[in-house]
Amino acid sequence: MFLKILEDQKPDFIIVCFDRKAPTFRKEMFVGYQAKRPKMSDDLVPQVKFVHEILEKAKVEIFEVDGYEADDLIGTIANQSQKSKIKNQKEGIEVFIVSGDRDLLQLVNSHVKMIAPVTGLTNMIIFDEAKVSEKFRIKPAQMVDYKALVGDASDNYPGVAGIGPKTASILLKEYESLENVYESLEKIKAKNPNLALKLAEGAESAGLAQKLAGIVLDAPITLDIKKCSMQDFDKEGLKKEFEKYGFKSLLKRFNNKQQEISDKKKETRNKNEEAKQMELL
Repeated sequence: MFLKILEDQKPDFIIVCFDRKAPTFRKEMFVGYQAKRPKMSDDLVPQVKFVHEILEKAKVEIFEVDGYEADDLIGTIANQSQKSKIKNQKEGIEVFIVSGDRDLLQLVNSHVKMIAPVTGLTNMIIFDEAKVSEKFRIKPAQMVDYKALVGDASDNYPGVAGIGPKTASILLKEYESLENVYESLEKIKAKNPNLALKLAEGAESAGLAQKLAGIVLDAPITLDIKKCSMQDFDKEGLKKEFEKYGFKSLLKRFNNKQQEISDKKKETRNKNEEAKQMELL
């Protein structure tokens, strides 16, 4: 997937974020957070270290911090990148988040998009603001409040009992935010007493879910965009790591891609030379 992103998106900068084993602030806030997630298999745990080594040899910038999820680091980087300027560019950097975690959709805005795998490596969907609205019938910024109402089974925290995605979308479309929903309980009660009762009884769960769902935008990291430049990407370092671990299919793909790039450069040089010759004639 990493190689596919490099091939398809041709980024100017790239960063990889990792979770750490240490408990996060969310676990301290709610002891049941992610409690039902399957445990990482024992033979996969040591491989994470090798992924680090491969990325480091390729000179790819890595972020990981105790107490924070990778999502929080991604959110902070996306936020800080809007203040980073590069040469000949007036606005902040355009960010593409690559993840299967739909929680990150809350970060999507005019400068941030998300690439999410659907099946395997070939079928991916790019979420911009319009795509999020089409899929969930809410704005990206409303995703936290949406999760506060419906909860999240994968992270094992409840929302408001009895409220599903459709009702949550309708409420947020009409009242815009969770706070406005609860400030409008009397209006909701007049229209739908049963729904108002569910909201009232689930107020505490909704408040907790909102805190758990919100991605941190000010984690204790500092983005130095120059250190993330693809100009520093060490292709030979990556190739040696592939050889070291016997990644034959990846190595073949990598070599074929490098040859393709080399052939294109050669073709471009030949065309430029022909054009110069024609000018001289």
